[in-house]
Amino acid sequence: MKTDVTESRSWQKLLKLAETPYDLVAPGALEEDGRIGSMICHSAGLRLFYAAQRVDKKVLEAFQEFVDEHRLVERFKEMRRGAVINKIFGWESEDRQVLHTSSRDIFASEPKDPVSARQANEELQKLQTFLSEVDRQGKFTTMVNVGIGGSDLGPRAIYEALKAYNREGRKVHFIANVDPDDAAQVLDTVDPAKTLVTVVSKSGSTLETRTNEELVRSRFESAGLDPARHFVAVTGKGSPMDNPQNYLSSFYMYDYIGGRYSVTSMVGCVSLGFALGAEGLTDFLKGAAEMDEACETNQVADNMALLLALLGIWNHNFLGCPTLAVLPYSQALHRFPAHLQQCDMESNGKSITVDGRPVSIKTGPVVWGEPGTNGQHAFYQLLHQGTEIVPAEFVGFLDSQYGKDISVDGTNSQQKLLANMMAQVVALATGREHENPNKRFGGNRPSSLIIGRKLDPRNMGRLLALYEAKIVFQGFSWNINSFDQEGVQLGKVLAGRFLEHMKSNKKCGTSIEEQFLEALEN
Repeated sequence: MKTDVTESRSWQKLLKLAETPYDLVAPGALEEDGRIGSMICHSAGLRLFYAAQRVDKKVLEAFQEFVDEHRLVERFKEMRRGAVINKIFGWESEDRQVLHTSSRDIFASEPKDPVSARQANEELQKLQTFLSEVDRQGKFTTMVNVGIGGSDLGPRAIYEALKAYNREGRKVHFIANVDPDDAAQVLDTVDPAKTLVTVVSKSGSTLETRTNEELVRSRFESAGLDPARHFVAVTGKGSPMDNPQNYLSSFYMYDYIGGRYSVTSMVGCVSLGFALGAEGLTDFLKGAAEMDEACETNQVADNMALLLALLGIWNHNFLGCPTLAVLPYSQALHRFPAHLQQCDMESNGKSITVDGRPVSIKTGPVVWGEPGTNGQHAFYQLLHQGTEIVPAEFVGFLDSQYGKDISVDGTNSQQKLLANMMAQVVALATGREHENPNKRFGGNRPSSLIIGRKLDPRNMGRLLALYEAKIVFQGFSWNINSFDQEGVQLGKVLAGRFLEHMKSNKKCGTSIEEQFLEALEN
């Protein structure tokens, strides 16, 4: 394929179609030709409603041409089967496989990449043995997860989403920020004698994690406890943390799984397994595996992740929308947009192609979001009447998690939640004419709606894998490497230089670091 995707036939066709995108505010636009009932995509138990996007039959046909021309599904299949795609051709790079899907491909009779699936299965078996021993002892009720970035955001988001399914008496807390107040706040709420601490770092040398680990260890030691009987390591084989003298148990993470894609590896499974138990964890992994399989369908209309990816590209590259709001109408998903921020923006926030050349188009959008209905009383004013068009992806569920609800004014709370979500989709799309300009809504603001029956472990796994695959498909489309993260390295290097100056107490006045420190002290 051409390095410059804009030169491709299908891209040029989409560019032409974008001159006259579907008009959602035209009379009867949402009802035309049974649009709402026909623009539904089913994948692995979830449904995507996309009638409120500015696309028509011709655009969808062009999507399919784009998928075929750029081999998007074939490349996804190659990824799952172990192709080395984490690389920049002709330049030094990580040069790795991308096999986060292998961590849930363990249920297949014939895994796509047998070696990585076998390693994932070995770690899962080891975890199940560990969890059985924890159950047998019966003394640990709390876990503290120490990690940052992908070792925190994903596991934390999924734990928060599935709290309703926690085993009785089990809690997990998270420490990420090197700000000492973060650790202090958590440690003041737990009983060290009943607490396990999971330290997550692939290299075993992540500055924030190593610092927080020592802070937590000191708290256990001051309580008269041996940290080695409470601390669990999740790290790379042979890392400084791969030391049985310092940890009760160790679980391995592998280079072919990037941090932001690692929730279904031991990075997330240790804390989620502790909270949910083996059965709940297995349901979560199986849900992700089901969505992975659905992503190998070549037809856009039947592949939800692929369709979401292309709708995002349509809005971002062709209609000129720079951001994306992910708006879950489920309070349990209150940290999910934060996880997607990292997963999407760290993956596709790139400005060179896989050949090391500058891209000629915009790549990843700014991703943000908060749960509804809270957001309706905060930033939705801009969504409806602001000068910036913000495409939205709404996520909702027909049933509540706890099933504890009452009827007020003839409807229960879950019905009110869903009604508000659907009303936002229609309002953004169709707008409203009014003689008072302050009450006028322009409409033509695109959105999609993802619906599941209930936010349980299986559907959470499906939702997670859906967004992971969407991000991957978009990276393929832009011809960038979605799997490295050089952009986070420079700040780490400079922070290290500042710390060296802080340790040495050099007289300030020459280097940039010294000038900053002098200004800070004064």
